[in-house]
Amino acid sequence: MAKPRSFYYCSECGCQSSSWLGRCPECGSFNTMQQEVVEVPKTGSAPSKGSDTQPKLIHEVTYSQQSRIVTDCNEFNRVLGGGIVPGSIILLGGEPGIGKSTLLLQTALSIPGRRILYVSGEESEQQIKMRADRLSENSNNSQCYVVTETSTSKILDHVRDLKPEILIIDSIQTVNSETIDSSAGSISQIRECTTEFQRYAKENGIPVILVGHITKDGTLAGPKVMEHIVDCVLQFEGDRNYGFRILRSLKNRFGSTAELGIFEMEGSGLREVANPSEYLLSQRDETLSGAAIAATLEGARPMFIEVQSLVSSAVYGTPQRNANGFDFKRLSMLLAVLEKRCGFKLGAKDVFLNIAGGMKVNDPAIDLAVVCSILSSNIDMPISPKYCFAAEMGLSGEVRPVTHVEQRISEASRLGFEKIFVSNYNLKGLDRKRFNIQIVGISIIEEAFRKLFSE
Repeated sequence: MAKPRSFYYCSECGCQSSSWLGRCPECGSFNTMQQEVVEVPKTGSAPSKGSDTQPKLIHEVTYSQQSRIVTDCNEFNRVLGGGIVPGSIILLGGEPGIGKSTLLLQTALSIPGRRILYVSGEESEQQIKMRADRLSENSNNSQCYVVTETSTSKILDHVRDLKPEILIIDSIQTVNSETIDSSAGSISQIRECTTEFQRYAKENGIPVILVGHITKDGTLAGPKVMEHIVDCVLQFEGDRNYGFRILRSLKNRFGSTAELGIFEMEGSGLREVANPSEYLLSQRDETLSGAAIAATLEGARPMFIEVQSLVSSAVYGTPQRNANGFDFKRLSMLLAVLEKRCGFKLGAKDVFLNIAGGMKVNDPAIDLAVVCSILSSNIDMPISPKYCFAAEMGLSGEVRPVTHVEQRISEASRLGFEKIFVSNYNLKGLDRKRFNIQIVGISIIEEAFRKLFSE
């Protein structure tokens, strides 16, 4: 047996070095080199055999059209682009306790007529059984097999014997390969184990779902090359103070990365939220100032969220600025536009902004709702809860158009809104008679101010 040696691996790109370096020579990241003790392979080994594959012209390549594996969870199917692709490898990441294992086990129990192998390196079989009974009443009728194992060789032996149609590994940080003499969860182990499961998935056409941990910075633990190996990277996130859980697609070779799945955590597991607008809009008996409804779009799904603002006189020398669920730098930009272009004196006032429901929104179409909620709180005049907004703000105070405006208007009409404020540029070629809602076009922010608070 060769003498073990220490190597240093970059946690971002997996670059190997015999000594510690402050900066990775491959990706340029600082303080990412981590030490690992590995076994050096014996010298004088036999040369590897040549590959049996031969290059082919692209029109000579044949393939069979395989249908996706559709689960009973519509939100999960939506994020994946319509279902699980055979032979794909999916990486699901999220904070501890957010519900990753619950989501996958609940999804596995809901797939009818499919043989599934659920491999856990964190929980015992009894713990998984207790969770399965809590999540599904028909867990005894499903074909979901459970095994507690951390060795990749033994896991693949179970897979060859059972021949499952879906393989779930919970989690990749607890699995280790015998070909590398280092502890589970190390960079080299994660890279090697991911490569072994990817090889099996591609050769046999079996989808593999990996659960991954995240670091304190919110990124997936392990080498960055792991995200390049897999076909799909999903992020499961949410606020512990709220019951909502959001499933995002960060990478998807078989679908869009703009889709979003929303769940609600309950005692019996995760429940799909088919119409999130009803939960994100507060049910108020009184109309208060500082609230505006924004028509945002996540993927192909329109959602309506409530933007809340509070503007007050600054007690301390420096005015405070705070934003929850909204980009702080973009809030500063919008305040500067109101101050410079529109003449609203907000430089000596505290401004607090909150997106109701704990959501985090990046859609620029909520700019107009943010501005109107700030102006409403500043002059202490409420905006009707039957009004909604869908437009982007420019640096000169102009109201810019947004994409998919017809979808936003249709959803606003379905939810019972009376008016929707959009950019004048979105009205070109738009048939207003199709929608049972009053569409108000505006060009500059002063025009919106007059129509909201002067009429």
